[in-house]
Amino acid sequence: MERGRGDLTLARIHSSWTSWRGRAVEPVIRESLRRLPPGHLPFETAVVGGYWTRINDPEIDLVGGDRSPVAKRITFVGSVKWLENGAFDGHDLARLLHHRAQLPGADDQTPVVAVVRSGRAVDGVTAIGPAELLAAWRD
Repeated sequence: MERGRGDLTLARIHSSWTSWRGRAVEPVIRESLRRLPPGHLPFETAVVGGYWTRINDPEIDLVGGDRSPVAKRITFVGSVKWLENGAFDGHDLARLLHHRAQLPGADDQTPVVAVVRSGRAVDGVTAIGPAELLAAWRD
């Protein structure tokens, strides 16, 4: 497509790298969360998946459930923010809470979780970072 225009290819990679990387790590993060010892995620979390509609609104990176393939109870909703310098902030939390309200089976009492590379800048969310994710694979 951009034959002989490596600069255009590089620009396209740079402009979409963060989005691509986030989608690439989500399955690994879900499996890591599933492997966490008790106490890191809400009680009765047996499976971790995601939820989105055909138009990607809402799009929820992480949804915990009490069983598979169809959960009787949603145990948490969450977001993956795998950025070098961007912490999970109030804007991210507001978006997650808005999407939680659109998820069948979730309500205002459903806990929220943020899996973050660079920390969180807001209260009201359980943050799980790289150290916890790596520890899940050690046993």
